[in-house]
Amino acid sequence: MPAIKAVLFDLDDTLWPIVPVIERAEHILFDWLADHAPAIASQFSIESLRARRQQLMATDPVYQLDLRRLRHAGLTEAFLNAGEDVALVDKAMEIFSHARNQVTPFDDVLPTLARLRGLVPLGSVSNGVADLEAIGIAHYFHASLAAYRIGCAKPDTAIFHAACEAMGVAPQEAVYVGDDPLLDVQGAQQAGLQGIWINRPELAPARKLPAHVCPDAICNSFIELEQWIYKRIIEV
Repeated sequence: MPAIKAVLFDLDDTLWPIVPVIERAEHILFDWLADHAPAIASQFSIESLRARRQQLMATDPVYQLDLRRLRHAGLTEAFLNAGEDVALVDKAMEIFSHARNQVTPFDDVLPTLARLRGLVPLGSVSNGVADLEAIGIAHYFHASLAAYRIGCAKPDTAIFHAACEAMGVAPQEAVYVGDDPLLDVQGAQQAGLQGIWINRPELAPARKLPAHVCPDAICNSFIELEQWIYKRIIEV
């Protein structure tokens, strides 16, 4: 295999668990709505707002790429239906975004990123809306790409190729690390990158790899990932 010249990462559920983050952010937002737009809190629930976003996502492919726009559209509709001031929607989005970016990386993530960036340039590619500057980890990455900015999402080969171009490497010189076998591993491999599956037992102990997906490596932690990358660099 060719030399590794860049390592790219997925974000949600690869660097940190995302479900508890979203659940907390939605509760913080709903509490804010109860104080500042009480008609919404009385007419809707977290679950009904979420269900409506799912319906909206099916109506416009743009919403599948831009989760910020999707949430904004859902809130705007709720404000209008409840007769609340839609001028508050942007503030509601600020409340949610602030809470959404209060993530707690897995214990092995930041130490590993700190060591790896001394060996090889790092980047990120995500379908989500995490703000690495707000989170405080942007300095680890040479380039960070998000689907809503690029206009395409994983597993589209275009977003992987855009990341490689931003990193200044050919696809075969890059490794992509992620938790989703289809979006991350298979998507990366179809774009010409090597794909590593992060399968954390603490995140999904019973998760199985689809039979047709064959990662270049399977790692249960970032410690194992670091060892694999280091060995590849030294051997080459």
